[in-house]
Amino acid sequence: MRSRRPKAGERAADRAPGLSVRLKLTLSYAGFLMLAGALLLAVMGVFLLQEGWLRTNAQGAWKRNPVTDFVRGFAPIAAAVMAFLLMFGLLGGWILAGRMLAPLARITNATRTAATGSLSHRIQMPGRQDEFRELADAFDSMLARLEAHVAEQRRFAANASHELRTPLAISKSLLDVARTDPSHDTGEVFDRLQAVNTRAIDLTEALLLLSRADQRSFAREQVDLSLMAEEATETLLPLAEKNGVTLETRGDITPTSGSPALLLQLTMNLVHNAIVHNLPEQGRVRVTTSARPGTVTLTVENTGERLAPHLVSTLTEPFQRGTERIHDDQTGVGLGLAIVATITRAHDGTLTLTPRDTGGLRITVELPAHTSPQS
Repeated sequence: MRSRRPKAGERAADRAPGLSVRLKLTLSYAGFLMLAGALLLAVMGVFLLQEGWLRTNAQGAWKRNPVTDFVRGFAPIAAAVMAFLLMFGLLGGWILAGRMLAPLARITNATRTAATGSLSHRIQMPGRQDEFRELADAFDSMLARLEAHVAEQRRFAANASHELRTPLAISKSLLDVARTDPSHDTGEVFDRLQAVNTRAIDLTEALLLLSRADQRSFAREQVDLSLMAEEATETLLPLAEKNGVTLETRGDITPTSGSPALLLQLTMNLVHNAIVHNLPEQGRVRVTTSARPGTVTLTVENTGERLAPHLVSTLTEPFQRGTERIHDDQTGVGLGLAIVATITRAHDGTLTLTPRDTGGLRITVELPAHTSPQS
């Protein structure tokens, strides 16, 4: 019969029970106190023994044995003192260890609470700053980020399910119509099915890209954002001309480090977003790159309707297209700016969205500049 190899969690659970940290600290305190007391008594004993020897020689009482007198007189006192130090060290060490480890007990309880799935609990350690307070604050910050991440993932999963369900429901309806009404124009049904399936494929690819960027599963290379901007504007120029939007590209060489494919996708999403969410006619999009010490910046501005600040703050959320913005078949699947935010975060950058006073939006992506290795 083959024996099953225990897992890591099982090996940890099978560990032999040991002494508690509080008991270890108590024994340590008592041991150090006993050692200090023993050394002190030894020094005192040597001093008293030497003093008794000199006094005996001075009095001429050579027949007396000072060592015997010392043992008889000092040893009981030393034993009583050591016994007192032992009891005092154990009791005092137990109390002090308990007080010192009380914050650790709060952190342990909070950890067990979080392990059950409750991420809303916080330690909120009182008192002044120390090592335990720093640990508790770091744990609270971790719980806050984890809670926000879990809530974002749940919201994202719900939105993604809703968005994917829509094209599937439309496809089912079109197929039901084609099956129940043979006289219906099949060419129109096929065209609509193709459009719905294309949108579903685009949404799936966007979700995969979003997941890939969020996991940072890419190799870093030197990338020039100005070249990304030129390629994006050249690719999307036909769309801009179709929508009556003028594209402007200018700026400096902006070397950064990251994934060329993801950074191109970021630039494409920004320019595409600026084109389709613009004025009905005579709209403008300005793409600018700039470099500063330590950072490079990509800025995309577009004309358009005036946007409320509270609306702008939600545009990087998945599937948030904005109720005040133009909606048509070119507006995408609602993940454009969410992908931009994720790619920016994966490249250790910052994304800033600012409504323009005259209407439209200014989006700025700031990334760390590429630094050449020292030769």
